Amino acid sequence: MTAHYKVHGDIAVITLDNPPVNGLGLATRQGIAHGMEQAQADAAVKAIVITGAGKAFSGGADIREFGSSKAMQEPNLNSVILLLEKSTKPVVAAIHTVVMGGGLELALGCHYRIAAPGTSVALPEVKLGLLPGGGGTQRLPRVLGIEPALNMIVSGEAIKSEMLAMLPGQKLFDAISASAESLAEEALAYARSVAATRPLPLVRDLPCKHPQGDAYFQFTRNMVGAMSKNYPAPLKCIDAVEAASKKKFEDGMATEREIFINLMWTSESRALRHLFLGERAASKIPDVPSTTPLREIKSIAVIGAGTMGGGIAMNFLNAGIAVKMLEMKQDALDRGLATIRKNYEAQVKKGKLKQDKYDQRMALLTTTLSYDDLGTTDMVIEAVFEEIGVKEAVFKELDRVMKPGAILATNTSTLDVNKIANFTKRPQDVVGLHFFSPANVMKLLEVVRGAKTALDVMATVMAVAKKIRKTAVVSGVCDGFIGNRMIEQYGRQGGFLLDEGCTPEQVDKAMEKFGMAMGPFRMGDLAGNDIGWAIRKRRSVERATMLYSKTADLLCEKGRFGQKTGAGWYDYLPGKRDAIPNAEVVKMIEDYRASKGITPRKISDEEIVQRLVFALVNEAAHILEEGIANKASDIDIAYIFGYGFPPYRGGPMLYADEVGLFNVVQAMHRFAKNPHDDANFWKPAPLLAKLAAEGKTFN
Repeated sequence: MTAHYKVHGDIAVITLDNPPVNGLGLATRQGIAHGMEQAQADAAVKAIVITGAGKAFSGGADIREFGSSKAMQEPNLNSVILLLEKSTKPVVAAIHTVVMGGGLELALGCHYRIAAPGTSVALPEVKLGLLPGGGGTQRLPRVLGIEPALNMIVSGEAIKSEMLAMLPGQKLFDAISASAESLAEEALAYARSVAATRPLPLVRDLPCKHPQGDAYFQFTRNMVGAMSKNYPAPLKCIDAVEAASKKKFEDGMATEREIFINLMWTSESRALRHLFLGERAASKIPDVPSTTPLREIKSIAVIGAGTMGGGIAMNFLNAGIAVKMLEMKQDALDRGLATIRKNYEAQVKKGKLKQDKYDQRMALLTTTLSYDDLGTTDMVIEAVFEEIGVKEAVFKELDRVMKPGAILATNTSTLDVNKIANFTKRPQDVVGLHFFSPANVMKLLEVVRGAKTALDVMATVMAVAKKIRKTAVVSGVCDGFIGNRMIEQYGRQGGFLLDEGCTPEQVDKAMEKFGMAMGPFRMGDLAGNDIGWAIRKRRSVERATMLYSKTADLLCEKGRFGQKTGAGWYDYLPGKRDAIPNAEVVKMIEDYRASKGITPRKISDEEIVQRLVFALVNEAAHILEEGIANKASDIDIAYIFGYGFPPYRGGPMLYADEVGLFNVVQAMHRFAKNPHDDANFWKPAPLLAKLAAEGKTFN
């Protein structure tokens, strides 16, 4: 059972018990309804309390049911709420810790609400491309007022219960308990105090008006519309709340329901729900049980105080974990330390970090020039130059000094983690932790599992990732892992497009219009074109037959490495990131094109997008069938959190599913006929071809 019924004297208590957040799935809804029937039938029961077990009142609906028959199967959420409203005995919601989405809507259907201090209150459905579908847009404005309620609904952000209790005229909470620990007893006492009250108050009966009416809602639409491009839900939230202010309650509910159903079938909502579930699924590794014991990580070491090493260190300092940072020269150590201080001081200046927190974080950081000082730390992460010989020297030193059981992690973005592990006598302790730059900002962490990496190492680093607020995606060992292996094909297609007639600006604009945070050439300038150049040089021996446009190499031969040199595919003014097209770069491309005997042609934005995105998809299909990635959603998560793929498209794999894999394969057949492209690459990966032929999808 996911809802328990127990009588305490003359008060019945229904406790939601559906870990981890007491989601309102079908079984839980049935349990609430059954408990209500028992309470109504028991003459000794004078009032009813609804609360949640564990660490939540309720986090809301089970989104895995969305779009399935279970979501509408009776009793659905609205039916349960109606059951509460129609109760002949007072129903008190005893709210604590988390009350969100359908959980808040359930509480709004109760006659009274008592909340513990520190409770996080939210209607976050907009983050899934939806609006509240259980009366939230109709009831919350009635208890909070239209403006604060609409702010909560449109933003989806959580607000603490004590803050909401301070709003003038609020009727959301009838009482705030003295503490979370005393909530249960106070709720029973409150229920007894209102047991004889009649008529029972209903939120639906409260007035809902705004003094400025049409003018307010139009102003809000202008503001929200400017900030919610590509996301239809925020503007629809305004429509629903406006209906609450202008229509009878039942008519407003009908409007909310119609909008909810329409939004649920939009591609944006499907993408955001996929992202929500995929992010949680990414943390689960099939052969690593949740009961796997974790290694203790109280302190870490970071090798390298450069941009990456400093950013990695900040993640751990932010989480309250002591960091010891090593460099070979004092001036490099001083520069790294100064950069960390500068980053934190900028946050303090902007009011994003309090001075005492800054002081606490810096107190956790120590530095050294000697490997011998690292031996007592629980984990070490190297962030040195991306060259296998350099990695070998580092890991042989780490093998010498680190204590038994310490985790040895490499931040390599492309190199063989198994080879690195074999530089030590403890390959079971070695793992890849590929942070993305800037490491203290980017959310993605690629966890690269070596052939001998121990299960408890995997469990530990996944837990550490969560502690430092990263979204971790597990990858097997291959050149480039998941993200960079795919981005190589993306970049190759960008180069071929230049050869055939595009400019960097045209390609970038097409991809940014599609929704990418930046196009491939602006991304190259940001990351450093010399990094890709070095990788291509290494791979030229290993993959002599792979075709590339030579334009990127010609650019690097001119010293145009990107933003760090003020010149790459574009020009950059000092201190600014604006990409300014450069005529010499365009001429360089034209000259190279002419040298290859290629007549330029007009290329549509649609072709640009398809070639770049489907290149990602085809390589990802190979990655899946090779077992490098556990599931398609892991690849989507990697690309959304690490490479700027638009969340409202759900990642490259879900986007391909939405387009239709049959259509993807047909487009690839067309690209294979292009004389200036790589026909071998455009042969669909076996998994992609199989799914397309069977009418199936990746997800």
